[in-house]
Amino acid sequence: RQAIAKYLKEHFDADNAPALKRALAKGVADGKLEQSGQSFSIPGLEFDAPEDEKVKIEVLDEGRYASESGRCERGDQVMVDYVGTLAATGEEFDRSDGPFRFNLGYGEVIKGWEEGVIGMRCDETRRLTIPPKLAYGKRGSPPEIPPDATLVFEVTMLRFEPVG
Repeated sequence: RQAIAKYLKEHFDADNAPALKRALAKGVADGKLEQSGQSFSIPGLEFDAPEDEKVKIEVLDEGRYASESGRCERGDQVMVDYVGTLAATGEEFDRSDGPFRFNLGYGEVIKGWEEGVIGMRCDETRRLTIPPKLAYGKRGSPPEIPPDATLVFEVTMLRFEPVG
């Protein structure tokens, strides 16, 4: 987004909000930009996410069923066990009390979980290190999670199945 704003400022002299909005609308109308909600992109141009917007995924245990289990995907209902800790202190702030169930890809969990859980197999355990932007951000989730906290989850996939 910042790169697009910089480009627009340089090429369209758009440094205020109304002018920027007009420039973005013109870019979309002319086919120079694609819009998805409040996000804009340049067609055919892919950017890697900055490091502070990536989930670090470590496979701790592939599980007993690695060779026979498929992988979960968006739209699946998944059931996991997990433990959440603060990266800065190692303090545990949450733990599943029995299986935790959610629908993958429906925004029911933080974005870091959506990215880190997709593709898991039954009985697989992963460590997800989730930056603040993909967790609770600047607000945190008081009192357990402070602002701008990086979170670490150890997640074990118990089961998954397509929804519906």
